Amino acid sequence: MGGLRCWLQFYRNGNAHNVFAIMPERNVLYGESSFRRVWVRFMTSSKRVQDRSREKRVQELEIATEKWKIASKVIFLMEVLKGERDMIMTVRSFEQYRRQINLPKPHKISDFIRKSPKLFELYKDQRGVLWCGLTEGGEDLLDEHDKLLEENGDKAAEHVTRCLMMSVDKKLPLDKIVHFRRDFGLPLDFRINWVYNFPQHFKVVKLGDGEEYLELVSWNPAWAITELEKKTLGITEDCEHKPGMLSLAFPMKFPPSYKKMYRYRGKIEHFQKRSYLSPYADARGLEAGSKEFDKRAIAVMHELLSFTLEKRLVTDHLTHFRREFVMPQKLMRIFLKHCGIFYVSERGKRFSVFLTEGYEGPELIEKCPLILWKEKLLKFTGYRGRKRDIQTYSDTLDMEERELLESGSGDEDLSVGFEKDGDYDDVVTDDDEMDIGEVNDAYEENSKV
Repeated sequence: MGGLRCWLQFYRNGNAHNVFAIMPERNVLYGESSFRRVWVRFMTSSKRVQDRSREKRVQELEIATEKWKIASKVIFLMEVLKGERDMIMTVRSFEQYRRQINLPKPHKISDFIRKSPKLFELYKDQRGVLWCGLTEGGEDLLDEHDKLLEENGDKAAEHVTRCLMMSVDKKLPLDKIVHFRRDFGLPLDFRINWVYNFPQHFKVVKLGDGEEYLELVSWNPAWAITELEKKTLGITEDCEHKPGMLSLAFPMKFPPSYKKMYRYRGKIEHFQKRSYLSPYADARGLEAGSKEFDKRAIAVMHELLSFTLEKRLVTDHLTHFRREFVMPQKLMRIFLKHCGIFYVSERGKRFSVFLTEGYEGPELIEKCPLILWKEKLLKFTGYRGRKRDIQTYSDTLDMEERELLESGSGDEDLSVGFEKDGDYDDVVTDDDEMDIGEVNDAYEENSKV
């Protein structure tokens, strides 16, 4: 009988006991041992999950994912250098940032940097120590980026304020908002200086637990209008408006190879006609798990993705706000079930969710100045764009991206859970809170729909 060998650990009288077991794939094992009851949950690896998602794959958005991830890695290194005195540092000092740029050993940081000679320059001092700095062109790009961030300040403040207005307590932990910094176009000094520049909208407060929160100062009715209302109904900020029930259909773009949309057209139409509560209305009375609860969650995620520069977010960033925005635990199920509204890219260690209406092929339909700057930045790197489609997820990087990143695909591994005193603790990776287990469950569930 085939299966997967795995190591389990459980406790008896306070002592740990190790056991090896062979687990059949895609099954849940439950039984009694001489020590205690054991649960083993097999969570399919990313590769198997991705194999089952072929019919929902959108090659153009996979290309967009690749492009934005490369830009993010390069921008990260530029920001690290910007924070150093004279904007130079030893290449050896970059070692601490391997995880942030997903550059596993034995690949060299210096090789990664050398792929963008128009942005970074390397040189050795008299002792033979290798240093890295920005080229003149790289410094000019950073100066241009700072000016664009400053010009984007009012729009970013609006989006942060609207997030506070959607939250159940009208405040959000600063530690969580930081995750959206690049997505919303917030500056590096967001937490130190920027949050104090808009006292008319929000303020920093410290609660009893010592954690800092950003709290809404005043409710702005003109901002309690969803992006969907603006586009569909033409409602402007000058209109008298109070958030309540909505009956607006979400724009949908299905993957070209996804045929089930014809089979379930009736269900899709029924879903589109169902009323739901505005993201800006009080949601505390909704029953978790109800259809109204789930559809409001879709509206919240639609609104959040509309705020972002790339119309894209890393999925685990959204999970941080489930309580504050009154959203379900199984967010990934919603993304996958409503693949006409959202698209989940499973490339690399972190999954991304797109707002499908924001793209035409691999290109953003509306490009703000910060997006145009990112595209300009990519021209300074060794990335020359993809010449062919991504055929399989096992081939997540083509030759051009391999040359630039010198990195692997980062497929996730097995995760096992155990029953302990009535609770279930999952062993998950640091990078994602919901990628493998929830995606596996969601695909199995949606395959029955």
